[in-house]
Amino acid sequence: MKKIVIGLIACCALLRAGAEELQWLTDLPKAQAQAKKENKLVMLDFTGSDWCGWCIKLHKEVFSQPEFAAYAKKNLVLVEVDFPKRKEQTADLKKANQALSEKYKIEGYPTIIVLNGEGDQVGKLDYMNSPKPFIAKLDELKKKS
Repeated sequence: MKKIVIGLIACCALLRAGAEELQWLTDLPKAQAQAKKENKLVMLDFTGSDWCGWCIKLHKEVFSQPEFAAYAKKNLVLVEVDFPKRKEQTADLKKANQALSEKYKIEGYPTIIVLNGEGDQVGKLDYMNSPKPFIAKLDELKKKS
C-alpha cells in the first residue's frame, strides 16, 4: 500500500511538473523568430488572466494539462497577450498588447490566434474544454500552414 501511494504521488508530481514547464512569452517578435527557427506555430492567447472566467477555465482544462504541454513543447511557441485587472504590467507591455488586440480585431476573451513562423495568421480558436479537440484543431492548422 505504501508503494502505491508513493507511486501515485510521484506520478502526480511528474504530470504537474510537465505542465508547469511551459514557457509563455510576451514578446511577439521574439516568439516569431523562435517559431521560424524551430519550424513551429505561434499561439497567441488573448486573455484576462485574473478576471475572465472562460480564460481561467481554458488554462485549467487545456493549457495546464500534460497532454497539451507535451504537444506545445514540440509544436508551438506560446505567447500570452494578457489584459488583467489586478496584475501589474509595464506600460510598454500594455501598449504592445493593445496593439495586438487591435491588429487581430479581438472582440472577446479567450481568443486564440495561431500564426506561422512568417507571422501570417493561419487560424483562430475559442474556448474548448479539453486538450484533445484543441490539439486536433491545432494539428489541422499546422497542416494548413
